[in-house]
Amino acid sequence: MARKADAAHRPRASAPIVVAAAVVIENGRVLLTRRAEGQHLAGMWEFPGGKLEDGESPEEALARECREECGIDLEVAEILDVTHHRYPEKDVLLLFYRCELRAGEVRHLQVADHAWVAPDDLDDYPLPPADERVVARIRALEL
Repeated sequence: MARKADAAHRPRASAPIVVAAAVVIENGRVLLTRRAEGQHLAGMWEFPGGKLEDGESPEEALARECREECGIDLEVAEILDVTHHRYPEKDVLLLFYRCELRAGEVRHLQVADHAWVAPDDLDDYPLPPADERVVARIRALEL
């Protein structure tokens, strides 16, 4: 008798959502933003960024999302980490880029809050499970 496939191991009907996230480091601290109410994972902290639109490169999406969500202009540098995560409702492929703040002050345009956090204090901020591996990479950087 065939066993019923576990929902967590069943293939998805669609491709993962590709998300670009910024690891902005300034004065030894990392920028986190808090997801607004009504969004997926509302209230959790995250690295700013968002989904790619059709025809957009990850770097273009990251720059656009950071302008739209918190009013900052970034210099997108090297990729720091790539991870895949399966949430119950969707799969995401996250591309984490190291970035530098070029211009602007962080504003709460589409985010609930922001914080500049020392790497050793990142555990004090509830982050999505998909961000766990990049936190370890950030801690390994010499800031």
